Formats: sequence, structure tokens, C-alpha cells
Amino acid sequence: MPVIEKNLKVKVLVLGDSGVGKSSFTQLLCHNQSSKTPGYTIGCTVEIKLHDFKQGTAEEKTYCVEIWDIGASKSHNTSRYIFYNNVNGIILAHDLTNLKSLQNLSKWLNDALSQDTTGGLSSIKVGSSASRNSGDDNSPLSIPVLMVGTKLDQFNAENRQFIISRSKSYADEIGCKEIHLSTIESKYIAAGSGNAVELSRFFDQVVDHAIIRQATVSSVVQSPVVDRRGSFGERRRQNVTPVSRLFGMKRD
Repeated sequence: MPVIEKNLKVKVLVLGDSGVGKSSFTQLLCHNQSSKTPGYTIGCTVEIKLHDFKQGTAEEKTYCVEIWDIGASKSHNTSRYIFYNNVNGIILAHDLTNLKSLQNLSKWLNDALSQDTTGGLSSIKVGSSASRNSGDDNSPLSIPVLMVGTKLDQFNAENRQFIISRSKSYADEIGCKEIHLSTIESKYIAAGSGNAVELSRFFDQVVDHAIIRQATVSSVVQSPVVDRRGSFGERRRQNVTPVSRLFGMKRD
């Protein structure tokens, strides 16, 4: 039995339009089970994924990662922000057969990053394409992001290349990696597959982010020089580049 590290909370959001397969993907990711009819998520559901951090090294540990599957109902547009606290990673899910769901990813990301709640994401930068490509994914100010394209099984070999290249341009714009799969077949994330390797790298970055955040928060709490009236938070907010400008996003 692996020894599970229990002193670190690790939280990942799964965001995307309704019906793209977020819940099916979450089931596949956490339980290695496909779910053909998962239903619609109301509010959010939380599943646990056990992740072997830095597997095969002297630093290997097993962490419990909370996967927050966020419902996309329009009736919750004004209340969804309550889930966007203390986040260490974001998975952006879209339906490869639905171009609109791909185009809406920038809105989902912007909505999550723009929340100004205590301990939320407003104090964290998202690494640009340049920083991620240079291998600087583990910057303390960089939150890991992964795009997941679902329903790959609905394309034949001739059409797949075009669809994949179309979504790749959006991943490049955000500055993140992307995987493609069918949520009803576990083979797409089988051990040793390219998708499994990419997921493992993403969750390593997520755990790194949680470790850095915990250390940063602890140092702030213990430091006597921090202005408790909010000057520290003001400095953090002043240093953040608006995500819309960083990625050239356009709001609807």
C-alpha cells in the first residue's frame, strides 16, 4: 500500500460548456471507468484522484488530488465563483465535434482567473506560451492548465488531423498542453500511453503548485513585516497581468 501524503490539499477545477463530457472524463480519470450517461452536474461534484508525484524518484509520494467538476448551467453563472478558491490547476474540457465549446474555453479560463476571492486565483499569473515552452512551468506564479478534447471516437482517421490541429491553435494561445480522447474508452489514458504521460506531468505541476502555495501562505502568516491591512494583497494584485490581455482574449 502506498503511503499517502495527507498534509497538503490539492485542488483542480474541470471547466467547460455543458454536455462536453466533463463528468465522464472525471469518472475516467479518478476511477478508470467509463460513464456513458453521467447526467448533468448541478453546482459541482468532487472526486478524488490518487497521484504518484515524481514517480520513480527519491521524492516520490502519493497525493490525494481533489477534482472539482464544475456544472455549466447558466442558472449558476453568478454563484459559480464560490468554487474558484485555492485552486492549483485547471482542466479545460471541450467537445471536439463542437467548435463553440472550444471557442468558449477562453471565457471559462478568464472567469476563473478573474475572481477576487480570498485565497483565490486573482493573485496568480498563468504562464505564457513562451514561459511554458521554455520549461518554466513550475514558476511560483504559474498555475498549470491542461486542455482536454473529448469525443475523439466520433472522427475517422481522415478528419482527426484537421480537428486536432484546430484545437491545438487554442492550446498554443493559452500556452498549455492538450490531450484528445473518448471518455467511454479507458484505453485513451491507459498506463504508458501518451495521454497518461501528459496527465502525469500535469498533476506533478499541480502538486508542485500546491506545495509552493502552502509554503508561501505559511511564510506570510508567520512574517511580522507584512501589513495585515492588505498592502501585501495589493502588491500581488498590482503585479498580475490581466488574463484577457495576456492571451488576447475577447469577451462575448
